[in-house]
Amino acid sequence: MMKEPFAGDKKLPMTSILAKPERAFIDYFVPRVHGAIEGYHLTLMTIPWSAGMVLFGYLARGDVRWLWGSCVLLFLQWFTDSFDGALGRYRNTGIPKWGYYMDHFLDYIFMCSILAGYSFMLSPAARQLLFLILPVYGAFMVSSYLSFAATNQFKITYLGLGPTELRIILIVVNITMMSFGVQVFEAALPFILAVLSIGLCAVVFRTQRYIWKADMEDRQRQSGDRG
Repeated sequence: MMKEPFAGDKKLPMTSILAKPERAFIDYFVPRVHGAIEGYHLTLMTIPWSAGMVLFGYLARGDVRWLWGSCVLLFLQWFTDSFDGALGRYRNTGIPKWGYYMDHFLDYIFMCSILAGYSFMLSPAARQLLFLILPVYGAFMVSSYLSFAATNQFKITYLGLGPTELRIILIVVNITMMSFGVQVFEAALPFILAVLSIGLCAVVFRTQRYIWKADMEDRQRQSGDRG
């Protein structure tokens, strides 16, 4: 029996709102990236971006305008995260298994750093809600990785949203807090948690149904082979 090739570096076609223009942008600029820059350099840049998110969140507790720095880091992390794998594939210098592991581990670290930065600005009650969001978000990632292990198909967009749309939402959240105050974000946290929880239930239901169907098809094929 032949071993299936590793597919962690080959995501399923993106189905998010901005997938097509984002793909066109990446394809246009990948050949123009300086030759000294490799994909793994871009992957590891999430480490300083994460430290910066915590720092700007800490500074924003005294002056919310520091969140402009967080907005810049969200854009920079989108850039490095979008181009690391694409650059390796374009130059045929990719490290697919290492890239799969480090890229997605650091994506989780980056999200933790965002929530940690926000936590400095919030009241104790709102902070508790914020940290309830972390395991819900983490469950989306766990679902994606477990689904990949079961199907060898790697999917990172759900319900029309992907990492790019999430970053844009976070930039809008930052601008909203700078314009109208942190209290607006605190008031929205219960609704954000509820929407994320409902979305997670929908994603898990659809994913387990897809895997169940695949298992049943495999069972039928095995029964036919034995017959």
